[in-house]
Amino acid sequence: MLTLMNPRILAFGFGLVMAVSPVVAQPAPQGPAPTHRDLEYAPADPPSSNGHKLDLYLPAASGRPLPLVIWTGGSAWMADNGKNLAGILANVLNPAGYAVAGVSIRSSSQVKFPGQLHDIKAAIRWLRSNAAKYGLNPDHIAIMGDSSGGWTTAMAALTGDAPEMEGSVGVTGVSSRVQAAVAFYPPTNFVTMDSWALRKCDLIATGMGGRGGFCHDAETSPESRLLGCAIQTCPEKARAASPMQYITPADPPILILHGGSDQLVPHNQGEQLYMALNKACKDAVFISLPKAPHGNWNGFLTSDSLREAATIRSTSAADCAVVNPTPYTPSWKTVTDFLDKYLK
Repeated sequence: MLTLMNPRILAFGFGLVMAVSPVVAQPAPQGPAPTHRDLEYAPADPPSSNGHKLDLYLPAASGRPLPLVIWTGGSAWMADNGKNLAGILANVLNPAGYAVAGVSIRSSSQVKFPGQLHDIKAAIRWLRSNAAKYGLNPDHIAIMGDSSGGWTTAMAALTGDAPEMEGSVGVTGVSSRVQAAVAFYPPTNFVTMDSWALRKCDLIATGMGGRGGFCHDAETSPESRLLGCAIQTCPEKARAASPMQYITPADPPILILHGGSDQLVPHNQGEQLYMALNKACKDAVFISLPKAPHGNWNGFLTSDSLREAATIRSTSAADCAVVNPTPYTPSWKTVTDFLDKYLK
């Protein structure tokens, strides 16, 4: 758990949630133990890092290669433990006939962008190249993550046909494409985050307490640490870290969920990605939850208080058809139906 200078602020998901928030994060449900734990998809770098490890959760033998869902969790890019909550997915997806891989990538203190993207691509390539060994279908892979893990998800999904972003970590010469993606409250355009924040940021105030909101433009912000520069001083680096820059006709369908009360990653971040996909006539779904703050991605699918007044909208590659916002209550079935449509 990361604690900032203000003791009222606690780390969670992207890294920061007010301890006095009226929404209390519920305990994570217990999932199955990994079938295979701490598999190394690339050599540790630095040697103390856990950022090149993954856990694999396999359901009972099905007699056919299994579709795979990769999970990588958020930490504001400050931790190398993104695989840790994959058991929540496995608890739901293993009985539905999916294998689940929890993947950790390196933190921003261990490597700067694009190192994190190179890591997740290395994990995808490793899983694809070892598919036969573990009974996986190499052509049916999805990726899913929250917050900074949602950014990782979107970046991986949209750069499958961008060789300049591939990197040389681990297994090479294998495709890093995925066939579907699910991103919870992803940061997608670093330079506009403060412009759309719920509260005006205050560089003097600490964290989210006191006189203002958390400042993404600060040189000590998670985004600035990821890039190695204050984001407004290096716009080209920030642009390269935006998934919208890589949208092409070859990209997979994406489901995006974002809370309208998100105090850390503005709702507009997920919406910007959706609208960019909309304008490109891509298969995309955007679920907006007005009452949901940052974090508790499982609650987006299970908590009535967080799902109150939620809406869904979509765009389709077929004739660029658009479905405008409609009242909707997201659930785990939303996720499994989406995955079934594109992976089965």
